[in-house]
Amino acid sequence: MGRAEAPCALIVMGVSGSGKSTVAKALGERLGWRFEDGDSFHPASNVEKMRAGHPLTDEDRWPWLNAIADEIARVCGRGEHVIIACSALKHVYRDVLLRGRDDVRFVFLKGTKELIAERLAQRKGHFMPPGLLASQFETLEPPEPGEHAITVSIDETVEAIVDGIVRQLKLGGATPKVLP
Repeated sequence: MGRAEAPCALIVMGVSGSGKSTVAKALGERLGWRFEDGDSFHPASNVEKMRAGHPLTDEDRWPWLNAIADEIARVCGRGEHVIIACSALKHVYRDVLLRGRDDVRFVFLKGTKELIAERLAQRKGHFMPPGLLASQFETLEPPEPGEHAITVSIDETVEAIVDGIVRQLKLGGATPKVLP
């Protein structure tokens, strides 16, 4: 078994505080791929709503998800690669992001509510208040086997998490050649 065909986009997903941006940046550096934070695709109205402590509705999310899907289409259409940090909490959200593509993979950062609450309590200067964590977990629909997602525990160092992702993607180097 050799190297797998690289997807054109990886979407690092999970609840707020799971480490999406940190892991996605480190993964981008490891693979030499461009990193985009999905939060940068939110309209200002969404950011203000979250900053005020109000969870987004599906109606709030559609333009945001479509903007990310548009970026994925642009990048993939140019034959490039991108890693996007995006919560992608529901199956229907992931369907919007994929738009039927089979060259995009999700990386689900899985962690306990307690661990993530602890991390959020230490985070400074982010618009997502820790109080919205409960609504994030209520909304979360973990990826199912048919979604071909990679699931990794966040209870490790960033380097170990990235190692695990690269290993599961089978992009970290081909199987050693056996000389005759």
